[in-house]
Amino acid sequence: MSHKAVDNADIEFLISVCEKDRVLAGDEINEDFSHDELSGMKKFPEVLVEAVGSAEVSKIMKYAYEKNIPVTPRGAGTGLVGGAVAVHGGIMINLCKMNRILELDEDNLTLTVEPGVMLMEVTKLVEEHDLFYPPDPGEKTATIGGNISTNAGGMRAVKYGVTREFVRGLEVVLPNGDIMEMGGKTVKDSSGYSLLHLMIGSEGTLGIVTKAILKLIPKPKKMISLLVPFPNLDIAIDTVPKIIKSKAIPTAIEYMEKDVIKAAEDYLGRKFPDDSADAYLLLSFDGNSKQEIETIYEYVAFICLDAGALDVFISDTQERQEAIWSTRGVFLEAIHASTTEMDECDVVVPRSEVAKFVKYVDTLHDKIDIRIMGFGHAGDGNLHLYALRDALAENEWKEKLHQVFQHMYDKGKEFKGKVSGEHGIGFAKKLYLAESLGEEGARLMRNIKLAFDPKGILNPGKVI
Repeated sequence: MSHKAVDNADIEFLISVCEKDRVLAGDEINEDFSHDELSGMKKFPEVLVEAVGSAEVSKIMKYAYEKNIPVTPRGAGTGLVGGAVAVHGGIMINLCKMNRILELDEDNLTLTVEPGVMLMEVTKLVEEHDLFYPPDPGEKTATIGGNISTNAGGMRAVKYGVTREFVRGLEVVLPNGDIMEMGGKTVKDSSGYSLLHLMIGSEGTLGIVTKAILKLIPKPKKMISLLVPFPNLDIAIDTVPKIIKSKAIPTAIEYMEKDVIKAAEDYLGRKFPDDSADAYLLLSFDGNSKQEIETIYEYVAFICLDAGALDVFISDTQERQEAIWSTRGVFLEAIHASTTEMDECDVVVPRSEVAKFVKYVDTLHDKIDIRIMGFGHAGDGNLHLYALRDALAENEWKEKLHQVFQHMYDKGKEFKGKVSGEHGIGFAKKLYLAESLGEEGARLMRNIKLAFDPKGILNPGKVI
């Protein structure tokens, strides 16, 4: 579908809506807005608009819809698949200035925010009121709007689930500019098709989130972590199903290898608390008292030792936990810093297949002759696997990258897995989603997009 290029008359209209200092064009647009954190896709919008309210977003969308101009919504730009890159040019709406916390409702346990509020701001605010927002993606400077758009998960998904479970309501600007409320503060809703849940995870292709009502829970009083070294990754990964089967539900189960930890040590300039092993599981448990969770974590520790763990280190102080989890938090940046370029497979498989999948990926190092590093959420089957370019020439890199991804996604499909666990499809993973969906699945998704956006102007070129 062809779109209209932005001209001076369009820019003048945008200035009339948002004022001149919040409308940038051409060389005025910072290079940061041409890409995200990883996808390799680079494209500038023709004009960048900094919106400060839903009324402005609505006016821009009404105008763009009438003129057939593509629009790309954008938050902090921390995505990894090109979801917030303006691949068709047009207008980019930067929502980061829509960053107000609108209401903390302690009676209904909800927090209402604008989309530009960062995850770390939500966490800090609610914890000051002894409340808890469980979704915990690794990038804490990501915006809530971005988290909702990708249905972000994070490390605590094992126990609490992903972003979808903690969104009660949304205010959304539709492609034609209409403003619509979906969901609300009610706990239950069986009122027809769930437009709310269709919007969550749609990556800004169906509507632009301008307000969100988030579900909160009481804050757990105590958290304890276990750092468990293993002689190799096979034994570590094989232990995960045993933990899951035990009915002891940790808050998080992460896996990591020595090469990733070494990269993080180099990146941070400090040592990891333990360097005795080739592989580790990192587990956390939370509850209202140490006694409440002590029996659970001691039982899990016994399972690990019985499975072949070298030791179990208990981290029950803030300082010890910070030393471990801060290292875990920079794995992506550390791997990125260790190579010239990289791309990620965000595949998710049933938890029972994690061990088999990780072992299969290990065979690809030699099979394709490319360096692969990984870590991930072993407890929910979401693995983050990075192919590294190093000194490969451009053509060789692209060829090997496609081979690696094709092997991973084919194996993931064989294990009844999905293309993305939490980072989304964006532009970079469209091919693999199409292969995974099949003809009927792809047709249904295209029809959903058509129903919301018949002109195809909102975040075009993404997902499907």
